[in-house]
Amino acid sequence: MKHRHALLTLGAVGVLALGSMAATTLPSSAATAGCSVTYTVQSQWPSGFTGNVAITNLGSAVTGWTLTFDFPNTDQKVTQGWSATWTQSGAHVSAASLNWNGSLGTGASTSIGFTGAWKGANPVPASFALNGTTCTGSVVTPTPT
Repeated sequence: MKHRHALLTLGAVGVLALGSMAATTLPSSAATAGCSVTYTVQSQWPSGFTGNVAITNLGSAVTGWTLTFDFPNTDQKVTQGWSATWTQSGAHVSAASLNWNGSLGTGASTSIGFTGAWKGANPVPASFALNGTTCTGSVVTPTPT
């Protein structure tokens, strides 16, 4: 019995120590997130176009970013891109930063671009997200969990 009692006491002390460590490692203020995006069709021709995407970070500084959006028309495709690593699955497009443009301080901007293909119509994407935060032109502070 004494052995079991000692084990339970050590377990309780371990939980208290971990709880204390977790409390001391939490940041004093949460990082803010926010962005704005300007999407421009620079030129367009039958079945093709070039697009430019200007990204402005409005929240806390980020090191490495991914911009995502969905084309409204499933026949819109990124065929070649620059200033980011571009991928597309169905209508969903992702553009990941490169080493030289991955750090965006508060208020910093970068521009990326691509050549695309389309059929029928070439509408502008309705929404963009930077690192999972929808770009609304405003800043949000995440709720601590």
